[in-house]
Amino acid sequence: MNIKRLSSQQPDFDAQLAQLLAFESTQDEKLEATVAAILADVRVRGDAALLEYTQRFDRMPVNSAAALELPQAALRAAFEGLPEAQRIALERAAQRVTAYHQKQLQTSWSYTEEDGTLLGQQVTPLDRVGLYVPGGKAAYPSSVLMNALPAKVAGVDELIMVVPTPDGVQNQLVLAAAYLVGVDRVFTIGGAQAVAALAYGTATIPRVDKVVGPGNAYVASAKRRVFGAVGIDMVAGPSEILVICDGKTNPDWIAMDLFSQAEHDELAQAILITPDAAYADAVAASANRLLEQMPRRDIIQTALENRGALITVKDLDEACAISNRIAPEHLEMSVDEPQQWLPKLKHAGAIFMGRYTSESLGDYCAGPNHVLPTSGTARFSSPLGVYDFQKRSSLIQVSARGAAVLGDIASTLAFGEGLQAHAQSALYRKS
Repeated sequence: MNIKRLSSQQPDFDAQLAQLLAFESTQDEKLEATVAAILADVRVRGDAALLEYTQRFDRMPVNSAAALELPQAALRAAFEGLPEAQRIALERAAQRVTAYHQKQLQTSWSYTEEDGTLLGQQVTPLDRVGLYVPGGKAAYPSSVLMNALPAKVAGVDELIMVVPTPDGVQNQLVLAAAYLVGVDRVFTIGGAQAVAALAYGTATIPRVDKVVGPGNAYVASAKRRVFGAVGIDMVAGPSEILVICDGKTNPDWIAMDLFSQAEHDELAQAILITPDAAYADAVAASANRLLEQMPRRDIIQTALENRGALITVKDLDEACAISNRIAPEHLEMSVDEPQQWLPKLKHAGAIFMGRYTSESLGDYCAGPNHVLPTSGTARFSSPLGVYDFQKRSSLIQVSARGAAVLGDIASTLAFGEGLQAHAQSALYRKS
């Protein structure tokens, strides 16, 4: 396996790094046209369109929209039928994710000024949220936990889950996770048509306020297009990991950490930055040796050869500076005293500190959310959290004394903008 080797000392390093990071989910015109047509069709024809697309794309011979909904008994049976080890793991992961997200819960607040004017903020949860969960071969119960639990902590009234079941194949672990976290309704639909149903509503599927959860290119395109009609969490790109290592961690560990993201997708990105060139050689050797035992070795190899890199730098300070340029989804700080480097790390979706903190623990059970900004968007975006399922309303209650003072300020500014009614509205209330 030939992984790119870069050095920050190369004269053309900046250009090479920019080329390595360059990724644009180029708009496939045919795909975009297909998605636009599906969204428009579901918006107009509702359940009838949903049935046709489910029959065509998922090969499901359903004759009524009601048949698309799974009863709660089916979810309960899936949970109760789990092997004990899986059930316990799912429960423990859910407990940890819930405990972490409870720390994020925001509350309403207000304060009263000397003249009696009250100002504040009222925090309320969204009414209804749609959760898209991949189905079929790519089935992720962890996505159910990470998307549903912060919504539940926020106090969302109703959670609607959609999950495709190609050829009628249902993933029992996904359904069990839905039961465990208290998903209210589950529909066996997927693709752009599922996003359309959630965004616009049909006779059977209620319209939601926000759509969250990962999906394929059709789902990502659909989410992008319905934004505005509903909220969305993000339009995520391929998975990414950046490991900064001082050269003292077992190279097999680091190689496997790189594999853990590369196995997602041929477009995934896995990068190691180290000040020790010999250590980069050791990680490359480990990767070549360990690759053969990986069931998804072809995907891993393609990802590492096309978008992976081993980068040598002069020191860890430079490593942190380069990390900030990359703004990775997942950042591992596999060094001594990792917390001392936090002030230098400005842009990352999640930071995994220390030699024993593999990124995969964050994917499943550490507690923080695994829905993270990709493609450099960690420069301005944050992980999914409770705050994504809450909204804020400003509170203003002006006293009579306050109206006199504020009326002068507001009317002066309003006259300056040429908005006479604004000014008079404020002045009318001066006592």
